[in-house]
Parts: sequence; C-alpha cells; structure tokens
Amino acid sequence: MENYRVATKLSEIKEYLNGAPHVAFDFETAPNEAYREEPKAALDPAKSHIVGCSFSVEKCTGIYVPVAHKVGENVDKSAFMEFLREFLTNTNIVKVAHNIAFESAVSYHQGIVIMPPVYDTIVAAQMTLKSNTEFRKLSDSGLKKLAEELCHESLPSFTAVTNGRHFDELDAQDAETVRYGAADSDFALRLYEIFNNWFDRFLPKHKWIVEEMESPVAVYLGIMKHNGVPLNLPFMLERKEEAEKEMSRIKDDISFIIGDVNIGANCSTKAFKEYLYKTLGLPVLKTTASDKEAADDMTMILLKEWCEQNKPELAKLFALVQEYRKWGKIKSTYIDGYLKYLNTVTGCMHPDLFSLSTDTGRMSCRNANAQNMPRKSNDPIGVRNFITAPEGHLILSLDFSQIELRVGAFYCRDEVMMDTYRQGGDIHAATTSVVFSCSYEEAQDKHREEYKEQRTIAKNVNFGTFYGLFPKGLQNTLRFKAGVVKSVFECEEIIRNLKAGYAKLTSWQEETKMSATRRKYSETWLGRRRYLPNITSDDWGQKSFAERCSLNTPIQGTAADILKLAMVRILQGLPEREWLKPILQIHDELTFIIPKEKLTEAVSFIKMCMETQPFEEFDLPLVAEASAGETFGTMEELEG
Repeated sequence: MENYRVATKLSEIKEYLNGAPHVAFDFETAPNEAYREEPKAALDPAKSHIVGCSFSVEKCTGIYVPVAHKVGENVDKSAFMEFLREFLTNTNIVKVAHNIAFESAVSYHQGIVIMPPVYDTIVAAQMTLKSNTEFRKLSDSGLKKLAEELCHESLPSFTAVTNGRHFDELDAQDAETVRYGAADSDFALRLYEIFNNWFDRFLPKHKWIVEEMESPVAVYLGIMKHNGVPLNLPFMLERKEEAEKEMSRIKDDISFIIGDVNIGANCSTKAFKEYLYKTLGLPVLKTTASDKEAADDMTMILLKEWCEQNKPELAKLFALVQEYRKWGKIKSTYIDGYLKYLNTVTGCMHPDLFSLSTDTGRMSCRNANAQNMPRKSNDPIGVRNFITAPEGHLILSLDFSQIELRVGAFYCRDEVMMDTYRQGGDIHAATTSVVFSCSYEEAQDKHREEYKEQRTIAKNVNFGTFYGLFPKGLQNTLRFKAGVVKSVFECEEIIRNLKAGYAKLTSWQEETKMSATRRKYSETWLGRRRYLPNITSDDWGQKSFAERCSLNTPIQGTAADILKLAMVRILQGLPEREWLKPILQIHDELTFIIPKEKLTEAVSFIKMCMETQPFEEFDLPLVAEASAGETFGTMEELEG
C-alpha cells in the first residue's frame, strides 16, 4: 500500500529526505496563461511553469510538493526554489528521474544545472534486454508501461486524472492529485532498484555506462534542447521564395521535355517511372528491395550516363531531375522543415536529441533533424546560414579530428597507423603511401599529377577500412560519392595493397569477427553491447551484414562513448560558465553559442574536455578542432 502525502513546508521535505543517498524526483508543469490553449505547451519550458515537484526515498512512499496550484495550499515558492537548487546541485546525492532530460530542461530554465551523480531510468530501461538479444527501445520504456510490466501495477493516465484540465487547476491537497504526483517519483525509484539489480546480475558494464555516462548525457541533452538552435527567420523566408522560383523554373523545363506527366514533389511518382521505363523504354539499371524499378538519385545518375551514350537528347532530363530534387530537398527539409519547428517565444527550433536510438550508441536527432544539414561545400542556398548567433555572440563548434580512424588504430594496434597519429602525421597521406606504393613525402606533394585522385581514394578507403571493404562496394563509393571511376579489378588491388600496408588490420578484423561469432555479440571498449544473432546465419547476406556490424560497433560505438564522456566533463563545468550555451551535437562535433569576448576561454575549456584521455588504455592523442563564426555557414577554423 502506497504511503503518499502532500508537503507544503520545507521542514516536511527535509524531514522526509533525511539525508537519503538516492532520491527520485519529478516535476509537474502547466502552460503559462498566454499558452493555455496550445497543445503540449506544458512540455515547453519557455511556455510553462513548475506546478509541483515530488520526491521518493523509499519504495511505496513519496511526497508531493505543490508549487503553483490555483486551488489549495502551495509551498513558499522562493524558499522551495532555493532548496531545489541546493538539491539538484548536490554532488553527494544520486538524483533519480524517469526521462531526466525533461527535468534538466525545466531546471535549466530556472538557472539550475543538474549535477551528477544522476540516474535516468528511461536510459536504464533502454540498456536492459527485453528478449535474449534485443534491448528495449524508447517506445518500450515509458514509465506507465514499465510500472505495469516490471512492478505489476497500473498507473492512471494524465488524461484520467486531469479530465481536460491543466495540472495547476487541480486541488493541491486532493488525494488523486497527490497520488499522481508522488507516484512518478516512487516508481522511478522502484525502477532504479530493479534495473540496478538486473545490471549487477547480467550486464555490470551497462550499469557503469548508465550511471557515469548516459544519465549525465541525458542532462546535457535537456540543456541543448532548452537552448535551441537560433534561426534567422527573414533570411529563411527570402530563401524559401528563391527555392520556389527555382523549382517552378526547373519543373517547366522538365515539362517541356516530358509533357504533362505528373512528377510530384520529388520526381518519383508512379507516373514518372512509367514514363521512363514504359513510354521511353529506358533500361532498368537498378531495382528496389521489392524488385520494382528504382527512381532514386543513384538511378538518375546511371540513367543519365546511359543516355549520354545511347540517347544523348535525354541526358538533360536527368540533370534537371537531379537539380529539381536538390531544390525540393532544400525547401522541404531545410526551410519548411525548420520553420515547422520554429518556437515563437525563443526564435529557435528545439530539436529532440536521442542518445540511445542507434545500435552503436551514436546520437540521433529529429523534429527537426539538425544533424542532417548539407556540407559547407555543397550548400548553394546557404542553409547553414539559417543558424545565426544573437548579436554580440558567436557560434562555436569543436569537432573530433578523425576520431573513428584513431579508435580503429587503437583497436588494431597497427604501428604505421599509430605512429602517424602519435607524430601528428597525415593519415590520408599514410594511406596514399601504402595503397599506391609511393613515399609518405610524395603522398603529401600537392603538385604531383596523381595527388588529388589518390588522396580522394585514400580518404574514401580510410573511412571504410575497418568495416570490411569489398571491391564492388568501394567501386560504388568512389563513383557515386567521390566522382572517381575505377574498375572492380583496380578496387581489388587498392584493398590488397591496403591490407599489405597496414599489416595488423586484417588480423584484427578476423579476430573480431571470430570473437563476435563465438559470443554472438560485439561491444565497445567500455562494454556497450550489441547482439548479433545473425552472425551464424546460413543466409550469406544476413551473416555478412552481422560481420560488418561486429567491426563497426567497437569503433563507431567507442568513438560515440568518447564524445559522450567529453559531454559529461563539459556539463560539470557549466555552472561556472553560465555564458556557455550548448546547442547541438552533430556526429563528432559539439556546438555552442558564446559571447564574442569568451572565445579563447571557451575553446580552451572545451578542448580540454574533449582531448582528455577517455579511459586508461587509450594511448593515442585526441584532437578537437575549433571553428567559429556569426552563422553556422561562415564559421572559420581557428588556429591552435
């Protein structure tokens, strides 16, 4: 039987907590008056306020502290907020919450950075297995779902308790209000115990990852979401008009060639495909997974090349299609897509960042996907300039230089690779040297006739080196991503030379695949596990994919872990640097808004956090390269 009660005095709160080493907590929020009719405003720190806070220090107990209810008695707000700051920044208490990223965003809006130790039970859920080989997804990790599955108790829904009202309209002393508020903390604490017992029994390394890395990272993600990505609205609207004009012009040019065939928003309609393959009788050079005629970008490139040889009058059509698609993606993804999520209060978009949505532990982003911006070298409309620092501020990014290659060199222990990094050398020149049998000095000679092509090949080879290169795959990568045409035989020779030049590479790959086959899983250096049940499959495709995953996971996953450890260090330094505003994480890069006069201090601090040895065994230097500018598109690399 639950023992929940309301507490409206600080003395009652302190008496209940009574020096407990682990305390679960949870916020209830409601929209500010101007946003009462706006859906989900209660979840937006810029449009809402804290209504109440609950705490639990022991299973089946909890207190609910009303802060801003319109009905009933509330705690003294200023006194409570002072207490809350002391509690959330106390480094001797483990703060437990379910989805601490939300609590972090709400707290940060009050000027509070939650300090480790912290424990996020939604993170812990995703680090536990729901079957023999499958970890829980985010959709399997809701508090109410877990309470029913693991605690065998049903929790009432928010809708059932509020009955169409906002939470601040409920009576603060009503038993249902108190029960709903306190239960979230109580069940978070129960899950904390359940998951830690599971980790101790089955996956102790995951417990360390949850406590020391993923839970603090969740706090950092909440801060990034709160800060948001500042957008230049007038510039975006100007570019939207430009994109619409370009699309209209290109569509007219396409119509001049094909007539009134419906091409849709992306030239991939059924009518357009029928026109290509039936009306024009063009060959099917690529098919989809369901064995249908493909119409993706690669198909358009192949058809353009075929037409150049066989029907040159049609080659222009495919150039126009590619141009139309480029502008269509710019408009739908980067203009309409960003504007859809523009917050009217902050002038920013506030993407959702997820730390555990990929099998390797790399982070992902949606609503909007700000990790998917075009490269600076391929940004004709200036999408990156949509992101503009406030006046007097700069956008600052620090990017790990070749971190996956460094981690790969660490794993395979190849002396050529390791010496290149230890001496601050050029790994692409080193690979050029081993692949094309030239000296390291020749590989760096920019005036050599073969320099550009060989270095392009070396770069593309490097980024696939550790994951098991196949000649045909390398051929496609070089052709469609780098514009370099090589035969399968030439690609075979490149891979053969690579393996001969990096002697330890092949042995590491074979040992790693054998180990994964024996254990049926792969893992990062810190123990993040990925199960690979298909690695013993009789199906060559499934087995081959699982083997590539066994090579990918240690490298890409360890690189992701290294970045997350850097984020934890930065988090711990934020209270002394209120001016440092994390806004984005893109692959191996962390991005901030800073006052212009803080540039040197910011770079020094963040570089220290990123270049610190991540774990005792890692014996290669890490390098974080800094860039800064008033917009994301005009950032220039900083020396040093």
